[in-house]
Amino acid sequence: AATVQIAEALGLTAHSHVLDLGSGLGGPARTLAELTGCTVTGIDLTPEFCDVATVLSEWTRLSGRTRFQVGDATATGLPDAAVDAVVTVHAAMNISDKPALYAEAFRVLRPGGRFVVYDVLQGEGGDVRYPVPWASDSSTSFLATTEDMRELLAAAGFTVVSEVDSTDESLQWFQQVRARIERDGPPPVTFATFLGDTFGQMAANQVTNLAERRIRTVMFTCTRPL
Repeated sequence: AATVQIAEALGLTAHSHVLDLGSGLGGPARTLAELTGCTVTGIDLTPEFCDVATVLSEWTRLSGRTRFQVGDATATGLPDAAVDAVVTVHAAMNISDKPALYAEAFRVLRPGGRFVVYDVLQGEGGDVRYPVPWASDSSTSFLATTEDMRELLAAAGFTVVSEVDSTDESLQWFQQVRARIERDGPPPVTFATFLGDTFGQMAANQVTNLAERRIRTVMFTCTRPL
């Protein structure tokens, strides 16, 4: 549902070329391509994620509209103003140099193009309880606050068009997942496949963190001015 909202916020068409920074296993990229017919380039630092994302795109017959390459989201090597839209979904939590990330998004985006950030942010309820799906401990977790994000995006040159807090919806989703697992047991394929045996504790902590507002999920829609 979040990726559908992202597609709408980006205003994509079949002619759009989208850059997905921190593309992971490629789920958002494939959804955007399937929904709109656009072409998506995914950049991720982890070679195994790019390999799996490529295979999944082949399985879902979307390899013609999605491609994934190993690279640094803060220095992609793409030309200036190379893409029509940029997106990053649940990736910046592991990136400490956020000014470089958002400056790179601004650089590669054509004037008038849109940038959507959908991320986990630091909430007002206290320190995050670890482990969580993006980090085993605080050493690899770099959460910005909502106020930080407004300043970072403006400093990069973006104009923020909208800001949508989806914390309540995220909490409901994780509660439903936990309830299904408690009732029916884990499904054949889960996030534990690549997150490991601690996924159960990660999911439980995610519910607590969201419920206690230790974290928030927020989507920012921005434009690069003409």
